[in-house]
Amino acid sequence: MMLLILLLSLTAASANAAPAAPHPLEDWSSALNRFVDDEGRTDFKSLVKDDAALNRYVAWLADHGPNSTPSDFATAESVLAYHINAYNALAMAGVIERGIPRNFSSFFKRASFFRFREIIVDGDKTNLYDYENKVIRPLGDPRVHFALNCMVRSCPRLPRIPFQAETLDAVLEQLSREFFASENHLRLDQDRRRVAVSAILDFYTKDFASSGKAKDLIPYINRYRDEPIPVEFSVEFLDYNWQINQQP
Repeated sequence: MMLLILLLSLTAASANAAPAAPHPLEDWSSALNRFVDDEGRTDFKSLVKDDAALNRYVAWLADHGPNSTPSDFATAESVLAYHINAYNALAMAGVIERGIPRNFSSFFKRASFFRFREIIVDGDKTNLYDYENKVIRPLGDPRVHFALNCMVRSCPRLPRIPFQAETLDAVLEQLSREFFASENHLRLDQDRRRVAVSAILDFYTKDFASSGKAKDLIPYINRYRDEPIPVEFSVEFLDYNWQINQQP
């Protein structure tokens, strides 16, 4: 009889226990799934009316991460996935904070958004420019440039699901191939024997070619193309479109 009473008590206690709190990444997943389309465009006008999930994730990022809770980020992949998600979420939140501007076409708009807007990541105050260049790039994987998204049209496509450690390598490979297969980011001119590529490869040439020279970018690009570009082709850079990547 006592055993029965004990079992019933344990069952009741279990039933009344508060449900486990969802992982903060679920908030970021919700924002992506609800407000980003398959082309990677964000519905900022709807998001600004319902940004609670995004705001919760941004608040969590401010005091959680590889520095403050290293046991939660035990692998290089988990660290890199954290930072890619953080950058993208903070950029998305920044567009709302700026009142959803039409573009970042002027130097002053870009400076205001990337350099002078304070963000907090894992207890450290920084800005998007320094976060990318002093934290993310030094992690040593050039493919991050095909995953980081500052919410403008010439950025790589923003996936509708968060980056996760278990699938990070495969997803970065997929996004790199997608990037160099898109005419938005690469255009071949066989007659003139030249290739025009995204200005991202101009901004960060040394990440893709140790020489820092544009002509040496082609071998890197060819890693992600089914049809290699002849290495003797000249390399040019496409104009960067700084229009906000807002859904129509």
